[in-house]
Amino acid sequence: MTATHLAVLVLVAAAAGFDIRSRRIPNVLTFGAAAAALVFHAVSGGSSGAAASAAGWAIGLALFFPIFALRGMGAGDVKLLAAVGAWLGPVAVIWVALLTAVSGGVLAVVVAVAHGYLATAVQNIRLLLTHWRVNGVRPVREISLDGAAGPRLAYAVPISLGTVMTLWLS
Repeated sequence: MTATHLAVLVLVAAAAGFDIRSRRIPNVLTFGAAAAALVFHAVSGGSSGAAASAAGWAIGLALFFPIFALRGMGAGDVKLLAAVGAWLGPVAVIWVALLTAVSGGVLAVVVAVAHGYLATAVQNIRLLLTHWRVNGVRPVREISLDGAAGPRLAYAVPISLGTVMTLWLS
């Protein structure tokens, strides 16, 4: 296990802990981790290391920002993926995002079933897709983070799982 792997595992474990307890991921954790990654990679890899770290951060941010803009996830989740990208680089953060989406989908079904909410969740997805087809892609307050009454998933947990799976597979 490399120092980079250890740092990113500590990051996602801490973020998951905060998210489970408070449904928030502190900015000091995400921005601090991203800054530490940039410095670490600049010192250990020079300008190419810093560039890879910055590219990983930007790609991580870009991957989840549209979901945030549609009010489907919180800003902390976006910043967490960006920080993970700063540690792991641009290619690995794409894998983290893909594996996060899979684990997030599985966990969302588990949470929905556990709360007796699965049928409502499926109806909400149909409503969302219909709304987007008719009115264009934009937030729907009644089923976004702002207005939804259903159970919520601490998304730092799937991000952690996606990170662990990416490290394990690499």
